[in-house]
Amino acid sequence: MAERRYEFKGFPRPDGRVGVRNLVAVIPSVVCASHVARRIADSVREAVYIDNQFGCSQLKPDLKITFRTLAGVGRNPNIASVLIVSLGCEELPAEKLADEIARSGKSVELIVIQEVGGSLHALEKGVRILRRLAEEASRVRRESFDLSAMVLGVECGGSDATSGIAANPVTGYVADKVVDMGGAVILSETPEMIGAEELLIKRARSPEVAEKLVRAIRKWIELAHSVGVDLLGTQPTRGNIEGGITTIEEKSLGAIIKGGSRTIQDVLEYAEEVQGRGLFVMDTPGNDVISLAGMAAGGVQLTIFTTGRGTPVGNPVMPVIKVTGNPYTYEKMSDDIDFDASSVITNGRSVEEVGEELLQLVLEVASGKPTRAELGDYTEFVIHKILPSL
Repeated sequence: MAERRYEFKGFPRPDGRVGVRNLVAVIPSVVCASHVARRIADSVREAVYIDNQFGCSQLKPDLKITFRTLAGVGRNPNIASVLIVSLGCEELPAEKLADEIARSGKSVELIVIQEVGGSLHALEKGVRILRRLAEEASRVRRESFDLSAMVLGVECGGSDATSGIAANPVTGYVADKVVDMGGAVILSETPEMIGAEELLIKRARSPEVAEKLVRAIRKWIELAHSVGVDLLGTQPTRGNIEGGITTIEEKSLGAIIKGGSRTIQDVLEYAEEVQGRGLFVMDTPGNDVISLAGMAAGGVQLTIFTTGRGTPVGNPVMPVIKVTGNPYTYEKMSDDIDFDASSVITNGRSVEEVGEELLQLVLEVASGKPTRAELGDYTEFVIHKILPSL
């Protein structure tokens, strides 16, 4: 029997990648320009606003993260073109940001509020530019691609006992299928790997990758310990506790299943762009919104987000497919949850069978079907930060 083909309809980009959405993005290079940038984005239906609370008064490590995140989001294949709004005196180099995004071959425009005569002039000019960019983007048409063109993110938040039994294994099935078909998968939330290190390092491509993973996990343990928090043997998250998870190890053992079972190719820094195919780990916080922002900057086109407790969280750049293994959560939060995997528990269905249904939904969303988060216009976006601002 011939192997089934898995295809979706996406937007080809100049750099060879494929978008599952065709958006124009407005990115403020500094928080001082955020209000003007948001008003510009609100004026054009096809536009998305990328929130940036930083860009100035940051120490070098955080400024580097902010720049890398904004550049990566601008290069994300779901974005057709970009308008950067700069104040003009911020530390983050707006022109360099524009050049970095333009490496992807897409159109990038820059307006500087201090140079065009103030915020009202910037707003007027920005709206004209954005309308032109949106019109140009509308000419791009969807084409058929197979799973080798997909970069999938996997995320979990507000877990309960059903997450590790149903939602995460079903998501892991999809992750394995994407990898096996030549695509890429990013597993994030490094603190939620604490206690599962031994299982993960056995799957590392090389001793060097295994060591990178161990260092990344230890970093979070030591960071928490430096402020008097012992993560080992505890569960610091209220939602997880109420979901019946007592320790970080319990959370981790269920959480890593959503990444499937394939070889870990490399460990990426936060917001680092994925290169190559296969399974990757991105070193992000466990915070869902911050983690999603990092994966979007890394080039993820869409994310499967498992949740036992339920959440409305989305992202401005990529669709977020919400999956639960809890039938009661699905019933209570049907406005927010896209897929019910609970039949693995309630009806004894196989992970493979339910996984194929989830994969079909992934292909439909990649081809244009909106997620619940998109229908609700949930576009939360927070950039990771590790140091105080000056």
